[in-house]
Formats: sequence, structure tokens, C-alpha cells
Amino acid sequence: MKAKKIFWTLIAPVAAIVISFIFVSIILLFKHANPFSTFQLIFSYGFQPGNIVAELNQTIAYYLAGIAAAIGFKMLLFNIGIDGQYRLAIFFAAVVGGSTHLPSFLEIPLIVITAMVVGAAWASIAGYLKVKKNISEVISNIMLNAIASGIIIYLLQPGRLGTKGPHSDNLATPTIPKSGWMPTISMFGGQLYTFGIVAIAVGVIYWIILNKTVFGFNLRATGLSFRAARASGVNAPRMVFITMAISGAIAGLTGVGECLSETHNYSLAFPEGYALTGLALALLGRNNPIGVAFAAFFWAFLERAAPILDLNGIPNEIVLMMEGTIILATVASYEVVKRINKRQQQKLVGSAQITNVESKVTKESAV
Repeated sequence: MKAKKIFWTLIAPVAAIVISFIFVSIILLFKHANPFSTFQLIFSYGFQPGNIVAELNQTIAYYLAGIAAAIGFKMLLFNIGIDGQYRLAIFFAAVVGGSTHLPSFLEIPLIVITAMVVGAAWASIAGYLKVKKNISEVISNIMLNAIASGIIIYLLQPGRLGTKGPHSDNLATPTIPKSGWMPTISMFGGQLYTFGIVAIAVGVIYWIILNKTVFGFNLRATGLSFRAARASGVNAPRMVFITMAISGAIAGLTGVGECLSETHNYSLAFPEGYALTGLALALLGRNNPIGVAFAAFFWAFLERAAPILDLNGIPNEIVLMMEGTIILATVASYEVVKRINKRQQQKLVGSAQITNVESKVTKESAV
């Protein structure tokens, strides 16, 4: 039974990836490109030792964004505000780190906690509006993303909390002192972020809380049925608010690895788009920490390998098409798997009822 459950859990994302490869192959044939040589090029370049380190570092950020989205999904909340939460969190964390000079064992935790608190506080606004005013978290988070961008641009101006380099137009926060830097691990000619340990811890804590605690049970119960949870005594509005805040806290960690191990400040060059990526990874990984980890690495792998296509006369938008197809195919695959499981359950129930009737008839005949 357990093996069967694992099979149906894995079949949907695997089928989605296969469908995506078939679709992209058809597009490549229309472009008069060889699909096999194209995929071979992607995989050979992506698995080069130097690229693996960059992919693992990117996986850390994608994984945290995916977990932030996953915990929202468990409550049927679409935290599309991950992007604003993460950027605002890293901005203030970098400001705090750049303005303090504490020992490393105090400086680094201070920066990490600041990022989590800011992310949680920003996400809780959407949670409050959802609970008190019944405003969709999607709409409020889209607005909050725009507001976060405006706040950052305003505060990053020289003379406020930002600085401008002598030979650059990029605005950035003051550099965090070395006491606030996280060490890296030399690997394959690159530097692997040790913040990956924190990401792993987040995944473990997420799984434990979700599956081994009363809070996790209430969270899942509320996600399955808001009204039923309230009727059973669960404070459903409170669960919605707390879940959104926790999702924001995890989102706040998304860029901490890059900030503390590479850039050592926040600037306008920090990447955007983690919200949609996080939602996609949570969906592909079925909200499971291990599934999200594999999905995050696969995503980072594809994006790292994309530039090599341009150099060989193949549009790197092929990778974007592949990612989009995977998401659409994942949704469709999960629905098909859900219907198959439902039919199997109905057959089992029907078989059990027939067995009970036959048993009852046999007993009556014997009497």
C-alpha cells in the first residue's frame, strides 16, 4: 500500500516533465533543431562542476521560496507576495547588518532574525486583511509587492539608507562587516553557501510542525475545510493569520544566503520573481520538503543551462517554455491522478459493500 502511494505521488510530476520534454521537442523540430542534441547540450553544460555550485546556491533560494509557498498552499492561501516580503526583508536585514559591529555569533543571527521578522510582519498585513476585511490575499499581496518596491527605492537613495558607487548607478546598502559574513565551502572551483544548512533545517522543521504537532493538524484541517475547522473548535481566522506570517518569515530568508555569503549588501541588482517561482516549485513538489528540494534544483539547473543555448543558435526562451509547460502539465497530471484515486476508492467501497451483502445472505441462508 505504501509503495502504491509513493507511485501515485511521483507519477504526476514525472509525467509533467516528460510531457514538457515532448512539447519542447516538437517546438525544436519546427525550429529545425535536433531535440536530442539540444537536451544533451543542456545536461552536459548544466552538470559541469563549476555550474553545479551555482545551481546549488540558487537552489537554496528557490527552496526557501518554495517552502514559503507550500505552507500557504496547505491553508489554501496563495502567497504571491513572496517577492515583496523577501526583498523588503533582505533590505532591512542588510541595513541592520551594515550598521552594527557585533561578534559573528551575534551578528549573523541578528541579520537572519531581522529578515524573518520583517518578512513575517509584511506578510501579516495580507493575513490581517484576509481575516478582518475578507480581502483576497492575492490582490493584497500584489499591492504589497508594489508598495515594498516603492519603499526600498525611496530608502535606498543616497543620504537615506543607501549609497551609490563611484563608477556605478546601482544603489546599495552599506557593506556588512566581515563579522556578519557566512563562510562558504570551496567545491568544484566555486563557493557553496553554508546557508544551505539553514534551508535544510527549515525543511525539517516545516515537516515536523506539519505532521507531528497539533498546530500542523489544525493548519491542514483548516485548509481542507474552513467551516468544518471552525465548527470543531479551531480558531480558523487565527490560523490563517499565523500561517501567512510564517510563510512571510520563511520568504524573508530567501535571499539571506546570497547576501551573507556573496554580495554582503542589498542592491537593486537583487533578483526578482521568486513569488511565481516559489508557487511553481511548491506545486511541482506537492508541498513536500523533499519534493520541493528536487524541484528547486531542477529549476536552478534549467536556468543555469539556458545561456548555452543562445551560444549555439537556439533561443534560450526554450527553457521558459519548458518551465511553463511543466507547470501546466503538473496541474493536469495531479487532476488525472486525483480522479484515478477517487475511482479506485469508489471501487474498493463498492467491493466492500458487495462482500458485506454476500456475507449477510450466506448467514441468512444458513439460518
